[in-house]
Amino acid sequence: MEPKVNQEQIDRLYRFTREHFVEHYDLQTELVDHLSNAIEAQWRENPKVSFEEALQKEFKKFGVFGFSDVVEKRQNALNKRYYKFIWEHFKEFFKLPKIILTLSLMGILFQTLRVIPFKEAFVSILVISFIVYFMYWQFKIYRLRKKQKKEHKKRWIMDELIHQCGAGTAFPVMLQFIVHTLRVDYNGVEQLSFQLFFSILFVLTVIIFYIMIIVIPSKAEHYLKKTYPEYVFVE
Repeated sequence: MEPKVNQEQIDRLYRFTREHFVEHYDLQTELVDHLSNAIEAQWRENPKVSFEEALQKEFKKFGVFGFSDVVEKRQNALNKRYYKFIWEHFKEFFKLPKIILTLSLMGILFQTLRVIPFKEAFVSILVISFIVYFMYWQFKIYRLRKKQKKEHKKRWIMDELIHQCGAGTAFPVMLQFIVHTLRVDYNGVEQLSFQLFFSILFVLTVIIFYIMIIVIPSKAEHYLKKTYPEYVFVE
């Protein structure tokens, strides 16, 4: 009978990954599976090797940075999947019936910019709106994380991308967008061309943030189950 890693040793592997700064359960599980298979392979070659010796030998193969490279690669892979989710929703705004809404918003904003004499006043309203919303969303994330910690829920990389990436990205990007807009010299560019360009770019930016902050978080359970088939059994 081939030697197998038992449940107590599996628990030890989970603790080991946490001790080496792997905080997310999905990545912990991947590493535990890899380490378990590697330890069992060592036992098949030399049954006298202790569990801890086999574990330390396998861990050395990850190099001086430990699990950090694995963590980075996994995060990059899930980032790509997350942005794919965004793209899937974004394309819907250029198909009927949503394309009507998209074009209408661009047209309304374009006409508004033509009427309002001071762009600073209009942009100031946008700044205040995004600051208020950003503070609200950060508070909401804080409450969510506090609840998860209290209930000892496991952390998943995709879950944090869904609930934090949108809020963390929207405010600084929009702030930069507005700052650059205020620096534009209307006397140096064709005013109507700039207003049209601004209207299109602004609406597209808002659509992306709407998807990141509202749409995808509202479907979080769906995307978590799609990314992690085991999610429903763990949580």
